[in-house]
Amino acid sequence: MLYKLSSSVALTLLLCACSAPNESSEQQLSARPAAIEAHLQFLASDELEGRDTGSRGHQIAANYIASQFQALGLAPAGDNNSYFQQVPLRSARVQQDSVKLSFSRGETAWQLSYPQQFFSGASINRTEVAVSAPLVFVSYGLVSEEFGLNDYAGLDVSGKIVVQLAGLPAALPSEERAYLGSIKAKLAAERGAIGVITIHTPQQEKTRPYANSLLYLNTPRLAWLNAAGEPGAADDRLQAGAYLHPEAAASLFEQEQQSLADIFSMLDAEKHPAGFALSSIASISASSAHQQISSPNVIGVLEGSDPVLRDEYVVITAHSDHIGFSNDLRSEDKINNGAMDNAAGMAILLETARMFSELTLKPKRSILFVVVTAEEKGLLGADYFANNPTRPIASLVANVNLDMPVLLYPFADLIAFGANHSTLGQVVAQAAAKEGIALSEDPMPEQAIFTRSDHFTLVKQGVPAVFLMTGFTSKEPEQDGGKIWGSFFAKHYHKPSDDIASLSKEYGPIRYDAGAVFADINFNIARDIANTLQRPLWKADSFFNKVFGKDYNRE
Repeated sequence: MLYKLSSSVALTLLLCACSAPNESSEQQLSARPAAIEAHLQFLASDELEGRDTGSRGHQIAANYIASQFQALGLAPAGDNNSYFQQVPLRSARVQQDSVKLSFSRGETAWQLSYPQQFFSGASINRTEVAVSAPLVFVSYGLVSEEFGLNDYAGLDVSGKIVVQLAGLPAALPSEERAYLGSIKAKLAAERGAIGVITIHTPQQEKTRPYANSLLYLNTPRLAWLNAAGEPGAADDRLQAGAYLHPEAAASLFEQEQQSLADIFSMLDAEKHPAGFALSSIASISASSAHQQISSPNVIGVLEGSDPVLRDEYVVITAHSDHIGFSNDLRSEDKINNGAMDNAAGMAILLETARMFSELTLKPKRSILFVVVTAEEKGLLGADYFANNPTRPIASLVANVNLDMPVLLYPFADLIAFGANHSTLGQVVAQAAAKEGIALSEDPMPEQAIFTRSDHFTLVKQGVPAVFLMTGFTSKEPEQDGGKIWGSFFAKHYHKPSDDIASLSKEYGPIRYDAGAVFADINFNIARDIANTLQRPLWKADSFFNKVFGKDYNRE
């Protein structure tokens, strides 16, 4: 029913409307160091036992995060109107004494010793593997129109096992190298290969010695499962694989077009070897034990205020899992607490959510807070969400990811991996500048970090993203932020000493004040994206735009 307003009432309503918050006078909120401290202390406590995927400790962490979302008034955005998106997972563990690899050429046959000459991981698709097939050398096993690469040109690998070199050509840009390296198996399967044998190279030995890989032989392999109960991202066409020590691989190239020594010499000269068919047949067999587990993503949403833009979402992510108990017999402390990795990122996400919940005028777009599981197992929780989003994928306009902010010094600069690939770079720079923080270039491009955290699963779905990290400059002149960061990474990353007590003893009190600055920057980035009419766009010359960009998010 409509009522006619008196002139005095109309004037009163007009004055109230004029005094309400608006975009030109944004409500100023600040993160609370004490809140970040409280969240981090709980999430990194011994009682959570390292938050391993599928463990009781991780479930406690997930319950805590969901309860915080509820207390802040965020709406559930998981499955069945809950805060949880359950991620079904298959764990596969290879039975060590079952792994066999042999070769034959004419009347000659030989078997390799495991694991000194080769090793093989668990099969996520099969409990029993037994494959025999001819071999084809495919150089690095790369295909990229962008970089003029096709290592499969002129080669028939259908029904065969491809033999490829580990690593990638040094001339490729680091982030693009990392992505192309991640799709080698997919490229082989698309061309009909049924198995992949990878050769360890002298170049790889310098950065990751063959012996180091043997430390992880008993580590289970995990994959998320689709609605049919099958691995959603593991290619069933590849039935078997193995990784060869170069001395064991040399025999495959005897009496062939080139010896392995010749191929390695080409790599030293930064030349790209060509592929060719080999005259040997490989036989690979192994048994794997499978187990099904489940672990939750936790998802909450702050609904936007604009009647149209509220159906678009700014996604803020952090991972809640860590690596559980340590197997290092040299350490009495067996709990990998993961204080920096990633209790710190979760604490900052929760404080960011608190600030958004206290806005009088909510942002135009909605803010989707996604805390993912199984990051340490291969970005599995994030990849499950990216392939099974609880909001339409086209409505996700951007992702800001929080993973391992090192809160051990008052950082003076910020790294935003991926900032150079989209218009998000300018947004991050402006938000950081509000806090007196500079935006710096990637200080370690050789690590290709943009491709190595949860946000990249959304990048592969076309969503522009940045991954925020504390920079290497400290506000305190006597400190070297880069040295502290490097020290943490070398001595405490993925170790029981990534806990509050150990870090405080070595570096001084945890800098929760720096965490508050980080949260303020994160909040302002997300609010800027949420209130700007134009959604973030991939830059036209970005490799990832060309590979993953959609028409609606390209310049």
